[in-house]
Amino acid sequence: MLASGDPQLAYCHHPLVRDLAWIILAPDLIHAEWPGRPSREVLGLAGDRQLAGFLDALEAAPQGLERRVGSTVDGRMGLYHERLWQFLLDAAPGTRLLANNLRIHQGKRTLGELDLLYRCRNDPMPIHLEVAIKFYLGLPEGPGDRTDQARWIGPGGADSLATKREHLHRHQLRLTERAETRLAIRLHTRPRDIGPTPEPLIQPQLAMPGVLFYPWHQALPPPREATPEHLRGEWLHWREWRNFRDGLPRGTRAAWLAKPHWLALPRDEAFTPLPDIEARLAQHFRSHGSPVQVALLEGGGRHTGDGFRRLFVVADDWPRQIPLPPAKVLD
Repeated sequence: MLASGDPQLAYCHHPLVRDLAWIILAPDLIHAEWPGRPSREVLGLAGDRQLAGFLDALEAAPQGLERRVGSTVDGRMGLYHERLWQFLLDAAPGTRLLANNLRIHQGKRTLGELDLLYRCRNDPMPIHLEVAIKFYLGLPEGPGDRTDQARWIGPGGADSLATKREHLHRHQLRLTERAETRLAIRLHTRPRDIGPTPEPLIQPQLAMPGVLFYPWHQALPPPREATPEHLRGEWLHWREWRNFRDGLPRGTRAAWLAKPHWLALPRDEAFTPLPDIEARLAQHFRSHGSPVQVALLEGGGRHTGDGFRRLFVVADDWPRQIPLPPAKVLD
């Protein structure tokens, strides 16, 4: 589990710097046929000393990061995540941000938009990067077989891993195949950035970090295409809380995670006695509250080598809706 105890996060105090470090270090949820995110080597942050120096500089002078990201701290997590990537591609020594949220038009019709367009140092050819951050809870019973991506749904039940994956595959990651997209790129980037011949297909990439939450006390295999190293948590209904709590080690502390700060777990000192969080959860679920993500710190923290756990606690009638699986389409 990439958590507060990760060596690269342990000395980051600023919450935005911690979240930026998290997106650099966190693995993606799935691996499919598309190329993955820019590597640390591409970013110019391959070595631990390089990364530590980059993060230390931001800790000392976070104003640029705050300007780029600050307006989204109370907004949607997806937008917050995008802004972190915008800053990273612009500030990392190995990359340069060319455009973000670049809309693609066909006449008066909007076909979509590219999340990010960047290039590597010493290579003028643009690269299209789509980014998504997702937290999915696995259903022991639901659509498809036990490894079906449709069984992994968002806390609010509005989307699933299957629908997100299909949208990315069918639409977002294929935008650069269109002539309209290549024209938009020419119009919105300077000639010295795109080079003289941008006609070859522009390489799309996907960064999709997040966490898959497995049902507590029920076995469920990972979904198809899940990366072996994906981050894991657990989820349980509020009615199960007491049994779950009674099985925790003595001295376990907890932290209530609020959007958009579901990325890096808090520093050790942010964790409070478990009864404090339990009382807050009880109040929350008296009125059929929305799912709550909680972080648990078992033992003394990073200095003792003890562990961190992510947990979603949901109302007893959850899920109230399950997205339909995407329609099957032949390529």
